[in-house]
Amino acid sequence: MGASWSSADPGGNSRPGGAGNAAAIPSIGSSGDSSKRQRRIAGEHQWQLIPGLPDEVAMHALARVPRSRHPAMKLVCSSWRQVMSSSEIFRLRRELGVVEEWLYVLMKDKEEELVWFALDPLTAQWRRLPPMPDVDHHQHHRQQQQERDLAGWSLWELGSSISGMVRSLFGKKDSSERIPFFGCSAAELHGCLFVLGGFSKASATSSVWKYDPRTNSWSKAAAMGTARAYCKTGLVDGNLYAVGGVNRGRNGLTPLQSAEVYDPEADAWSAIPSMPFVGAQVLPTAFVTDILKPIATGMAAFRGKLWVPQSLYSWPFFVDVGGEVFDPVSGRWEEMPRGMGEGWPARQAGMKLSVVVNGSLFSLDPMSTAEGSKIKVYDFEQDCWRVVVRKVPMVLDLSTESESPYLLGCLRSGLHVVTKDAGNNVTILRAEIDGGRGAGDSEAESWTVIASKSFGRVELVACQVLEI
Repeated sequence: MGASWSSADPGGNSRPGGAGNAAAIPSIGSSGDSSKRQRRIAGEHQWQLIPGLPDEVAMHALARVPRSRHPAMKLVCSSWRQVMSSSEIFRLRRELGVVEEWLYVLMKDKEEELVWFALDPLTAQWRRLPPMPDVDHHQHHRQQQQERDLAGWSLWELGSSISGMVRSLFGKKDSSERIPFFGCSAAELHGCLFVLGGFSKASATSSVWKYDPRTNSWSKAAAMGTARAYCKTGLVDGNLYAVGGVNRGRNGLTPLQSAEVYDPEADAWSAIPSMPFVGAQVLPTAFVTDILKPIATGMAAFRGKLWVPQSLYSWPFFVDVGGEVFDPVSGRWEEMPRGMGEGWPARQAGMKLSVVVNGSLFSLDPMSTAEGSKIKVYDFEQDCWRVVVRKVPMVLDLSTESESPYLLGCLRSGLHVVTKDAGNNVTILRAEIDGGRGAGDSEAESWTVIASKSFGRVELVACQVLEI
């Protein structure tokens, strides 16, 4: 691959090691006639990225620099800043096999704000991301205030009643009203972080925001067709799926059976068939049906399909009813194998977490007994979940009100557990699992601490791994 860098600078002061006006729009591509043509068009002095080196060699050298050094490199000069923010440098990193995986963790801090942090596993250093835009939250707040001013106290009292229903359903103190993006979901797509839905002033939103680590900035993506909070996400064949979740209805929050898929090339969402919830159709009476509502409690993108465990719930009670599987090729839902759905370990609040590592589906069973939590893998042949690591070497803080006392992620081809102990230490643990058999019963042999840091009083919300 040949690469060249052309920068027009009338003042002659935009070059490596120099200061001045921003460089012209970079041209990064194959060397030859196209670059020569651009030099003639520019008609100015051409500065090399690294003095004394051809641009192609310089690009290869810059591409090999670890991501942790990129912020400092962008301060060298305007040319380097544009190169290190360009898509070409990251395509070259992938060609050279020097891509890195970072872990991104969403936490709710003591100020009750949702904040993203990124972990570089090579240096064990954490970095805080720019805050997610809360435009929808402020717009909705202003609209509600205007309605209150026009309608008077009667509407305010009605709003208070609705808020009470929300708090009653979730067992939370109006977090859905006060915290922008509360109940949002996260996903990874093409090296970017996507944040879907959530609540804005107690109403579910359809907004989608995209974080690009190359520019360290947020931008708005196409909104979902349906407003959702707590939806389940998964990636199959380069398309992002959003399944289930909840929305607000007349009588409070209503579980959603609908689902949709996002095409990143078209930046558009389209509906797919809704979940049939066959397991919910066997309830004995209409009275029980009114009390117990079907809801998707998890999802795994696995073997080219979406595997969705399901439950019937009436807060805070959950009753497992198996699950369903969506095949994007046929466009149909089918029943999940019985052992898979009924044995899928559930965390706090009835939600079921999982992660795919090297072609196997893993989950963590947060047992509250003295035996400790266990790592399990799903056995397709036997249709059951087997224990592969018998004990997590940390006592999970299961007493907290947090909905996520732990998170799971696949980082550098290994299963990682993100957890917070009673001392507010957020710790990243890597489980050493050999071919799904486990590394034995010894904690020292089975686990490695990747990083540990106290963020104060925080709650874990979600995590994703970005490769760039």
